[in-house]
Amino acid sequence: MKENKISFESIDEYILKFPADIQETLKMLRKVIRESAPDAEEKISYQMPTFVLNGNLVHFAAFKNHIGFYPTPSGINEFKHELSEYKGAKGSIQFPIEKPLPYELISKIVKFRVAENIKKASGKLKKKKASVE
Repeated sequence: MKENKISFESIDEYILKFPADIQETLKMLRKVIRESAPDAEEKISYQMPTFVLNGNLVHFAAFKNHIGFYPTPSGINEFKHELSEYKGAKGSIQFPIEKPLPYELISKIVKFRVAENIKKASGKLKKKKASVE
């Protein structure tokens, strides 16, 4: 049997599949992430909009009742107090669709993830140099 799975080529294509009000929320979320991680690249990963900088930074996705935001477990841990009012799991947060997204908090989380990935990448580079010498 052939599966009818939708496959997205770009974040624009992903956003366009939603009703206008959700599109606006997703566009604003994308803008906040881009401003917080200007050097990150956009791609679709796991059929979700994804931002990458020295590895995955964050993913997001729209669902019937919430916007899912996926900043890895470390991103959740670092901001667990500020995120306590939201439903979530080890590496995800669910922002209710009927409430405005906490863009300032999202920006802080993305900036934290950028710094974390840069630090990890420089650590790997140092290890690589040490093993070459």
